[in-house]
Amino acid sequence: MYFHVQNLIHDIAQDEPDPAAANALQEGLGGQFGEMRTMMQYLFQSMNFRGPAAKPYRDLIQGIGTEEISHVELIGTTISRLLDGSPRYNGKPTDPLDTPGAGGATPLNIALDTSNIHHYLVGAQGALPVDAVGNPWSGSYVYNSGNLVLDLLYNLMLESTGRLQKCRIYEMTDNKTARSTLSYLIVRDQAHENAYAKALETLGVDWNKLLPIPKTNAEKFPEVKKLVDLGLQSKQYTFDLTGLSEAGKIFRGMSPSKDGTTLDASEQAPEGVPIVIAEERFEEFAPGLDPELLKLIQATADIELNEIDNMFGPVADTKPSAAEKPADTKKPAAPKKAAASKK
Repeated sequence: MYFHVQNLIHDIAQDEPDPAAANALQEGLGGQFGEMRTMMQYLFQSMNFRGPAAKPYRDLIQGIGTEEISHVELIGTTISRLLDGSPRYNGKPTDPLDTPGAGGATPLNIALDTSNIHHYLVGAQGALPVDAVGNPWSGSYVYNSGNLVLDLLYNLMLESTGRLQKCRIYEMTDNKTARSTLSYLIVRDQAHENAYAKALETLGVDWNKLLPIPKTNAEKFPEVKKLVDLGLQSKQYTFDLTGLSEAGKIFRGMSPSKDGTTLDASEQAPEGVPIVIAEERFEEFAPGLDPELLKLIQATADIELNEIDNMFGPVADTKPSAAEKPADTKKPAAPKKAAASKK
């Protein structure tokens, strides 16, 4: 089972909209080496895994695959924010075709020459499951051979190529929104490279000669260096509520990146940041809930509550009154929280 915490895995910096950068990021989302690919590949490998004695390897692949779900959410949200507000006009509820403030331009004229027109025609200024030239994401990208060594080698190559592409996209834009997400994904790709490299080492594979990790020198990017200095490239999360993951049997010891850090798989999940839902886009005819629909929703809720009251009686107020409260209101100890990454 999978559980969703309503946090983004990493904060997204605020900057001006940049639809061209949004389209470049589509490669990191729906391209052949993008986050949708890694998510699906690792989840299929873990679902199809065979051999109970090799459970630590399955748990490692599954934990990374689960993290990739949050990466899809992060990069998709970033693309949406880079599009949201372009071209600095979001209409009025009373007149979605009102003349925009920036030079009297047509509200969506930017879609014709600056970006992927499908972001405006199909996606209402949101991310799409496509690459940077508009090709739909394909399930044929997924590699699942059933052979552990082959799968680990392929996964290492996939993470290496994905990190290389993100470094290239970083060099294409100076937009803070885009770079904050790219930097985080570059560092986490390195962590996943370390995981698959370490797994291969435990199987006696001399991967360093066979398939060296590309030296991207990504630490020259200030946002990346900040995260590397925190050791984020040497952490791997279990995303396991039961505490049964055995991935830590593999992800330990000195890092294959040879940066002097020690691998750490002791944390369940990073802390994350609150999710903020974007405002309506009237020029895209995407207004959200209109007043009539809100009234209908409230009326439906009232009917359902009345049915419950008629069947079971009024729901009692469980909060004690002041008179009912005991004199000693000593607060009980809070339950222990799962380990979270420190910022």
